[in-house]
Amino acid sequence: MKNYKFGVMMKSLLLAGLIASPAVVIADTIKLGAAVSLSGKYSTAGNHTQKGYDLGVKYVNSMGGVAVNGKTYDLEIVYYDDESTPARGASLAERLILRDKVSFMLGPYSSGLTKAIAPVTEKHGVPMVEANGASRSLFNQGYKYMFAVLSTSEQYLQEAVNQIALKAGKPASEITVALAIENDPFSQDIRAGVLDDVNRHGMKVVIDDKLPRDLSDMTSTLVKVKALKPDLLVVSGHSKGAALSVRQMNDLGASVNMLAMTHCESAKLHDKEKFGNLADHALCAAQWSPSVSSEGAVFGTAGNYSSIFNDTYGYVPPYQAAESTAAVIVMADAITRANSLDKDAVRDALAATDLSTFYGQVRFSEAGNNIAKPMILRQLIDGKYYVVAPANVAEAELVYPRP
Repeated sequence: MKNYKFGVMMKSLLLAGLIASPAVVIADTIKLGAAVSLSGKYSTAGNHTQKGYDLGVKYVNSMGGVAVNGKTYDLEIVYYDDESTPARGASLAERLILRDKVSFMLGPYSSGLTKAIAPVTEKHGVPMVEANGASRSLFNQGYKYMFAVLSTSEQYLQEAVNQIALKAGKPASEITVALAIENDPFSQDIRAGVLDDVNRHGMKVVIDDKLPRDLSDMTSTLVKVKALKPDLLVVSGHSKGAALSVRQMNDLGASVNMLAMTHCESAKLHDKEKFGNLADHALCAAQWSPSVSSEGAVFGTAGNYSSIFNDTYGYVPPYQAAESTAAVIVMADAITRANSLDKDAVRDALAATDLSTFYGQVRFSEAGNNIAKPMILRQLIDGKYYVVAPANVAEAELVYPRP
């Protein structure tokens, strides 16, 4: 009975997007709003986000939707393209809430866009479940209506620092680290986390470069990398940074024993037609992988979700899609447990979430971040990703040094 009720709730969440009433209900649907980057800088990951939302809604609805006070609803999402621009994202959030009358929101892609939208949803008391804003600075603002299913950004490359400490074969004080980090909120939070970990181990930072937001060239940083030969190079520059780093390192003949980065999948580093073996043995931070052992009521295992997504869209889901689907599941679960469409009741249900999903366990701190799911580190080898850390979820041994 419980699973049926959750299934009913899930269906209702998917169709919620186009409903227009203060209670978010029209024609037995619940309207969810989402401003997503379908064009502009973040369009690749923004499209993964939309696909993840859509698949979540489809399966919630197919399981019977969402049950509220004896009635069942389908979910529907109202989308707008924020064009990868924070100011437009904030404006569209106002439009969704005031004109389209959504009562619940799904988050945008990126920490920068989430930072722009969160004050709007907070002002109007609209619960938002977000899946792609990991900056830890989002969770020290005292927001009460924002909940994030993903791990925060300072954890992204923590395992890379731990692994170089284990693998370098010399005292930590002799290990050198280079940072090439984009100057945006998400990436700079990653930098802060890496620096915390580097300092904790007692390593030495020899390069600490901020990359421009309109990143198009990393030559100046990589020339220094070639000259100084750091043990570990950390790159966080979204998909452009990942692609540029492997291409231009090859062009310049620069190499490091360990290369760790974000956004490998968004950059399609695994696409051998685009990159050949240029990215082989890079370490890639990930929120999730199809190989993890997570399981939930809606899609079953992580592997099963991956198969469904692949069958639907023709490619293996990156974690940006998986966490977006998880956001829909969490929202649906909260509405069901609240047994109400009242925004504050749903907000309180979200705060009390403790849910097993294909994506991992979801349990929120008082600040709204997920405190139940760790980050993972994968290594790209011959076009495939293998989880190599942490040890309790590793499926392969980390190859070091990078050939």
